[in-house]
Amino acid sequence: MDTSDPDISFDAAGVCNHCRSYEIEAKPIVDRADSGQAAPELARVVAKIKAAGKGREYDCLIGLSGGVDSSYVAAKVKELGLRPLAVHFDSGWNSELAVNNIENIVKRLDIDLYTYVCDWDEMRDLQLAFFKAGVANCDTPTDHAFLAVLYRVAAKHGIRHIVTGTNFATEAILPRAWGYSPADLTHLRAIHKRFGTRPLKTYPTLGFFARYFYYPVVHGLRTVRILNLMPYNKARVKEAIKQDLGWRDYGGKHYESIFTRFFQAYYLPHKFGYDKRRAHLSSLIVSGQMTREEALLELQQPTYPADKLATDKEFVAKKIGLSVAEFDQIVEQAPHDYSEYPTEEWLYKVKGAVWGAVKKLRGITTARV
Repeated sequence: MDTSDPDISFDAAGVCNHCRSYEIEAKPIVDRADSGQAAPELARVVAKIKAAGKGREYDCLIGLSGGVDSSYVAAKVKELGLRPLAVHFDSGWNSELAVNNIENIVKRLDIDLYTYVCDWDEMRDLQLAFFKAGVANCDTPTDHAFLAVLYRVAAKHGIRHIVTGTNFATEAILPRAWGYSPADLTHLRAIHKRFGTRPLKTYPTLGFFARYFYYPVVHGLRTVRILNLMPYNKARVKEAIKQDLGWRDYGGKHYESIFTRFFQAYYLPHKFGYDKRRAHLSSLIVSGQMTREEALLELQQPTYPADKLATDKEFVAKKIGLSVAEFDQIVEQAPHDYSEYPTEEWLYKVKGAVWGAVKKLRGITTARV
């Protein structure tokens, strides 16, 4: 990490706040998983999922993007004897490789797949609105809708548990200043109201109270971070899913989406100076999966090969309805902070404080959110 994170700080020993936070919050969980000590808790979680889904066609739901984490989750839930329904959100930006990976996964694991295909005109309009807003969190339209679809599908099928690939071993470090939560519906609607041109009639949304009250209380929906309860080494996992599922690598984290690849490898570094590889590699360093020297060597490589950048920029611009010149004009405008637009951030801060207190009092498992 470096000072592209404006909130970074270093102690007297020269160690940054991200590493210290990892040592306190994530390392005990990762070490417990790596040592096998979390195995009994994993068994209890699996038993609970099976009991909640007894008599139903599916006992859990998984989001399947075709990336490393979600692909491995699919393999593990089957290995653990669960009966998952896989859900994929097609935002219109899937690479051909991502489609092939998803097809291989569901076929080899014999998993039912539900794909939600978004209204492209609405998605295009919303994504363009976020670009015009000049914010760093331009992947919000896809991330927000995917989560909304997961909750809707789970409720429709009476599924009580969503099993996710979120984990501390490879995702512990990510500066808050580099973006903003895609869950904030107030923020999303505010940007669309100001810069959008088309009504969002079918775009899936999930508000704060629906996510933290309606679905958990009325439908009893819970989220399980199953990878925090088992050893999770990214390099080994990649080799395993290549061999077992016919999975092929995209060359970067979340690069299964053409939009996300362009957003992370060009838009963020160019407009804001945020190279997400720093966070991804730092997470692997602190979890012992790579050395700092190896990470620094990787950072010497360009975020985007020049020939690929030109092709992708032209593709992205055309797909959202702009010429390359028009798109460049938007990208080159001054960046804006998410806080310049309406949010409901105060609600999330209150929720975080309450949830932190509850966890301390009750010792709630790290596998659940």
